[in-house]
Amino acid sequence: MIQQMTENQITHHIIQTITENNKSEFETIVDELQPYDIAQIYESLPEEHRTGFLLLLKVDLLADLLEELEKEEQLEVLNKLGMNTGKVLDLMDNDDLASLLNELSPEHIEHLLGEMKKEESLIVQNLMNYPDETAGRLMTNRFVWIRDYYTTREAVDKLKSFADFAETLSYLYVVDQKRKLVGVVSYRDLLIAEPQDKIRDIMYERVISVTVDQDQEEVAQTIQKYDFLAIPVVNENHVLLGIVTIDDMIDVVLQEADEDIQKLSATGKAIDFDTKATVAAYRRLPWLILLLFIGIVSGSIISNFEDVLTKVVALSFFMPMISGMTGNTGTQSLAVVVRGLISNTIDKKVVTNLIIRELMVGLIIGITCGVLITLIAFFWQGDIMLGLVVGLSLICTLVIGTLSGTIIPIILYKLKIDPAVASGPLITTLNDIFSLFIYFGIAQAFLTHLM
Repeated sequence: MIQQMTENQITHHIIQTITENNKSEFETIVDELQPYDIAQIYESLPEEHRTGFLLLLKVDLLADLLEELEKEEQLEVLNKLGMNTGKVLDLMDNDDLASLLNELSPEHIEHLLGEMKKEESLIVQNLMNYPDETAGRLMTNRFVWIRDYYTTREAVDKLKSFADFAETLSYLYVVDQKRKLVGVVSYRDLLIAEPQDKIRDIMYERVISVTVDQDQEEVAQTIQKYDFLAIPVVNENHVLLGIVTIDDMIDVVLQEADEDIQKLSATGKAIDFDTKATVAAYRRLPWLILLLFIGIVSGSIISNFEDVLTKVVALSFFMPMISGMTGNTGTQSLAVVVRGLISNTIDKKVVTNLIIRELMVGLIIGITCGVLITLIAFFWQGDIMLGLVVGLSLICTLVIGTLSGTIIPIILYKLKIDPAVASGPLITTLNDIFSLFIYFGIAQAFLTHLM
């Protein structure tokens, strides 16, 4: 029945069960829903029904709900839970809870941790000691470990007993007596093996892992390279501390992509639909003021070639096109390079091949557009020499623009600076200067022929 209902119908039905305090019917509905769907329904409920909704939810579903909500709504739910607060926090994923608590005051953190079981509270506090955006901050202790002398049957039995505790059952991690990571076994390996087989005989000893202080972007790259569903986290002594799962990595990838987009657009920090005008302007102004002063150079180039413009007024018709096309191709190359830096190992050979490839791209684009604009200029102005000047200028500037959009982010990357700061507006402004200088330089060289 539930699968045939729309979201609005489900919400209406839930409101009815809340009003009637019909717990059995309420549980029948929500047991068929995913945590995301439960969160969406909670957010769509009128304020007067939200408390009733929370009171009817099972504790484990309350924990799932909290993990799906934004910070403000998480705090709203916590304030309404009352006696169940500690039980719900104990069931939340450690990394999600650490992220939530990080936004609160020390007094509020101490209060909430005091509501939890001591062992769970200590785990969360340990996670909060790791720097933001590291593997340590993202990891969870909800994984299953075994010893290499276990039989397959014993490993399966332990897996079953920890099924409700573990965040993922895809892998079992093998540790020695000092908790050092020595191997890994997949659930598939257990299914294929014979019940009496020893784990040491079927485990993989070459375990791909990340260190507890490793940047979250590097962790995401490792998971992407090996197509893992989870990856173990170890300390400097190779002691297994936790695991990072694929669902957390998806959040990281989206977060990192959002940060890069903000930098590429020269906004620096997040600006969304709800950001105040004064805040949005404050975050954009530093970059734009810097680019304004750089842009003045463009004006000085034009003033230096004022004599050329006076003698051949038709050159001014093509100025916006020349600078615009150069900026566009530079921004395209920038986007390609920034994306590639995330997913590729960068060495001398890769950089050389990339620059050669982009040089060829610039030449192909430049020659194609250059020939086209030469013909347009000739038929429009009736001057083949003007067409050749504009066409040759466009070829040169597009090649320069493509290379600048490629080389600048690589240089910043090598200098340990986030390459995304080589933002679109910066590349565009620099390419304006290059394009105008080349355009008027070529026009100056052919001035006698143009006149």
